[in-house]
Amino acid sequence: MVDNILVLWLFWHFYEMPKFLLQVWKNFILFAINFFSTPLLLKTLFSPWRRYNWSYPRGFDIRGYLETIISNFFSRFLGAICRIVLIIIGSILQIFVVIVGAIIFLGWLILPLLVLIGLLFVLTIL
Repeated sequence: MVDNILVLWLFWHFYEMPKFLLQVWKNFILFAINFFSTPLLLKTLFSPWRRYNWSYPRGFDIRGYLETIISNFFSRFLGAICRIVLIIIGSILQIFVVIVGAIIFLGWLILPLLVLIGLLFVLTIL
């Protein structure tokens, strides 16, 4: 059975390509999540920065305990600040990927209409 080229084009433009574009869009979304490791950053939000962790001294040394507590607190605080900044940057990139993907997907679907409007516009000017 020989199909009409217009039917083949409509099938490709409105079925095969949107399916492909959605797959590409999904890959970009997954890339943005994995690039910034957002789930891991959320899971380890209050972990010490770069695993810097001081051990407590042996025996009864109040000054040593306080130094260790303060050092470990600042290490966790610094880790949380850095992770929060990375989560925010990753979220901004994710929002950007979603918006640009939606614009490209919808632009692809209305492209034939834009071409027809452009042709009609050019023909009315002539």
